[in-house]
Amino acid sequence: MNVTVRYFAAAAEAAGTEQEQLSVSGEPTLASLKALLAARYGEPMQKVMDAGSFLVDQVVRRDPQTALSDRVDVLPPFAGG
Repeated sequence: MNVTVRYFAAAAEAAGTEQEQLSVSGEPTLASLKALLAARYGEPMQKVMDAGSFLVDQVVRRDPQTALSDRVDVLPPFAGG
């Protein structure tokens, strides 16, 4: 499955880009995307993923079994009040 992954703030810094097209092999779940990103970008991306969130179908998702859509946003943790 091809997925457009958009990165914001620290996630974009870890990936070195704000957006890319990735091919997720096997079962297209959030778990498989996270494994792909960790292998591709290492510790900096892992830290973002551990503390951040993912938008799938414009809804915040953290369940590893969430099925992917054609676009996923990787969001770092946000501070504010």
